[in-house]
Amino acid sequence: MTSNLRGALMALAAFAIYSTHDVFVKFLGAHYSPVQIVFFSVLLGFPLVALMLIGDRNDGNLRPRHPWWSLLRTCSTMITGISAFYAFSVLPLTQTYAILFAAPLLITLLAIPILGEKVGIRRGMAIVVGLAGVMIVLRPTGSSLGLGHAAALAAAVCSSLSSVIVRKIGNDERSVVLLMFPMVANFLVLGAVLPFVYEPMPIEHLGMVAVIAACAFVASLFVIAAYKSAEAVIVAPMQYSQMIWATIFGYVIFSESPDSLTLVGAGVIMSSGVYIVLRESKGKVSKNSPVLRSRSRPETGTQPRISLLLQRTRGPK
Repeated sequence: MTSNLRGALMALAAFAIYSTHDVFVKFLGAHYSPVQIVFFSVLLGFPLVALMLIGDRNDGNLRPRHPWWSLLRTCSTMITGISAFYAFSVLPLTQTYAILFAAPLLITLLAIPILGEKVGIRRGMAIVVGLAGVMIVLRPTGSSLGLGHAAALAAAVCSSLSSVIVRKIGNDERSVVLLMFPMVANFLVLGAVLPFVYEPMPIEHLGMVAVIAACAFVASLFVIAAYKSAEAVIVAPMQYSQMIWATIFGYVIFSESPDSLTLVGAGVIMSSGVYIVLRESKGKVSKNSPVLRSRSRPETGTQPRISLLLQRTRGPK
């Protein structure tokens, strides 16, 4: 088995686990506020992340070298988690994924002012076509457009902003700072809001929250292994396999059937995203490669970014 094939299979396994994660999020979202679900998933995720950070022997403190960028990233990550969990709760899985898959387009767009990225006519057209796909999914003239769609868009935008900021300051900041600040902020801020939205959780629902945290952790390990085995241009498009799982899980578990416009729009968005990945992989097309080096999926914002965990083992890139 070649290293690229092994990496692709690991990535497919990772995104299957992520999709399972989202099924539990959607189920719990029918009973609890996204604030409560995110808070407990972050809380249960702390020990797992601590195990990953315990081997960090680099000297230094937890004071960020770029405090304002770090604060903006922390805020955007928190909004990503709440918005994504809410969108999964109220929208069909396929529709939520289709909107979140706009992240590569938004990353490319945000990289222009933040990273000074120069986007040529081909990637520029890919962005326009991809955003047209988003409009197909949203159908803004229809009556079904609601808060869930706005939440999914907010998650896609804020996740993309977080990715670009990591690309901007990641070489200067310690990985432990970038890894822990959003999780600590989620814990403190959402903990303060929790008493106003809290609903008692039976043991089986707490177990589901634990499964959410465990799925995110295990999937991240698979993604790390995939990027270590294969080229980024091979691994990155594997995230779109989640649309297959969303269709299967949505139909079998939630009795959801994606409509034709959602599938058409998702196809347009995914095609644009794959094209951007392929363009970034070509030599001198992109000086920053913001999409290829993002590496984390955009959906939850409650777990450390894969690019930061890779930095700890391979050094800044």
